[in-house]
Amino acid sequence: MRLGLALLALGWVLALGGGWAAHLVQTSGGTEVTDVRYPAPDGTQLSGLLYTPSGATPEQKAPAVLLSHGYINTREMQSAFAIELSRRGFVVLAMDMSGHGYSEGTVGANAFGGPAAFAYLRSLPMVDGTNIGMAGHSLGGAPILFAAKTNPDGYRSMVLVGSTPGIFGAPEGEGRTFPRNLALVFGQYDEFPDLMWQVPTGGDIVRSPRLQALFGTDGPVKPGQIYGDIAAGDARWLQVPPITHPWEHFSGSGVGTTVDWLQQTLEGEARPLPPQDQIWFWKELGTLAGLVGAVLLILGTFSVLSAVTQAPAAQPRNQTRDRRWWIAFLLTGALPALTYFPFMTLGQLVSAGPLFPQQVTNQLLVWALLNGLITLVLGLVLRGPAPRFQHRWWLSPLIALASVGMAYAAVLACSALFTTDFRFWVLALKPLDERQMALALVYLCPWILFFLVSHRAVAARISLSGQSARAEMAAWALAMSLGFVALLVLEYGALFLTGRLLTPAEPLNTIIAIQFAPLLAVIGLIGAFTYRRSNTYVPGAVICGLLITWYIVGGTATHWAASAA
Repeated sequence: MRLGLALLALGWVLALGGGWAAHLVQTSGGTEVTDVRYPAPDGTQLSGLLYTPSGATPEQKAPAVLLSHGYINTREMQSAFAIELSRRGFVVLAMDMSGHGYSEGTVGANAFGGPAAFAYLRSLPMVDGTNIGMAGHSLGGAPILFAAKTNPDGYRSMVLVGSTPGIFGAPEGEGRTFPRNLALVFGQYDEFPDLMWQVPTGGDIVRSPRLQALFGTDGPVKPGQIYGDIAAGDARWLQVPPITHPWEHFSGSGVGTTVDWLQQTLEGEARPLPPQDQIWFWKELGTLAGLVGAVLLILGTFSVLSAVTQAPAAQPRNQTRDRRWWIAFLLTGALPALTYFPFMTLGQLVSAGPLFPQQVTNQLLVWALLNGLITLVLGLVLRGPAPRFQHRWWLSPLIALASVGMAYAAVLACSALFTTDFRFWVLALKPLDERQMALALVYLCPWILFFLVSHRAVAARISLSGQSARAEMAAWALAMSLGFVALLVLEYGALFLTGRLLTPAEPLNTIIAIQFAPLLAVIGLIGAFTYRRSNTYVPGAVICGLLITWYIVGGTATHWAASAA
């Protein structure tokens, strides 16, 4: 009981303390951060975070910037850019693309939401409507390109970060005439050089014929050199920092280069600062504390409720790490990673529809359920001594629901008090809106089914009698995550050595896989912790099903909606 209460107390301290610290950073200099909604042309509601610096008023209008995130991200992913721009005196709107985050509709609807976001930003009374810039990462280039095409004289400059004109039906570049005053930030180790610029590596972008046509030159483009004239609106600027695609919006070089160009091309920021003067990472540490706090709240709540309900301790029968144990350990880690790319490809056959409208979530479910089937078959082959579980089927799910509910209460509190969520880089937990909550109820059952199978296998094959809590939690976490750690080491080792991924045809799925290593480690920790205190894998499986459903549904994109059918 004392351990549970200590975890609960520490969890709340980290959640609220981290949210408060993140709030202080994102409101630095008196900036106000507001959750806003605005309509799309078809009547659907789009969402954004509005950063209003102190001093920006209807009487003293300020320059403004529209920011857009990439595919299966949300508006919060652009907070590094938003923080640095707003503390310099720019009004910033970090939009949710249509079908992402809290924006209704589907991916690509209403020109990805770009023109509506631009119109909303330009209509604000504190915004200088003649002094607006835009920046978008990856697919986020599409909404700002559509906004620029719709308002050819309504903006001054643009930054495409890891993106390209023409991306997924967005307007193509037109030499030096469109887009106006364009800066390109493309990582030397970007995973999408073929798709974006038809070159083999990110470093080869300087020799891309498409880029040369955009810059109006016949030879290789020189990074750091301004082509054209900012005053005339036909300037071009390229930077190729030594970073990957996900780092382009989570690095000092990606953020600094974007801020630098917008400070060069827009006028009237209240507090000009050097591009390298950045504080955004402290906000990420605050929301990371909240993320850790959420996990501790889950464990603490479970520990307290298990003690109150007198749950039995686990009684594993495995005695030693013999050959059978090592085979189970290695298979637990290796199989999910080995099947990841083929099963994600197979999952593309499960198209988004009325019941399961999120395409990427569908792919992940196919991967999970097929791995669950393989695990069942292997369980028949690797028969051996197994523990006797005491499931308490009626009580275990209720304790699991209360445990995740405590973490959800914490993120709701941080959202209401500080306009922050729990996140670090590509990992994020945020409140679900009504639409997402309904989707979560649909996706929840298959995820719980997968974790029931996988946690039973790990409890039966990996847990050892007599080992410490730390050893058991480490064993579960390593067994579940090491395969993806190895996969990422191979992929990114090849990328940093050669400029290309080991599987260059799988850039998106490789980036998605980055999340798996920490997520599966946390799932292993939760599974071992709950199993030791309840002698059943059921509550841990339900907790992980709830947690992963919340995580994925809130962080990916909707590809089908009744209005789009």
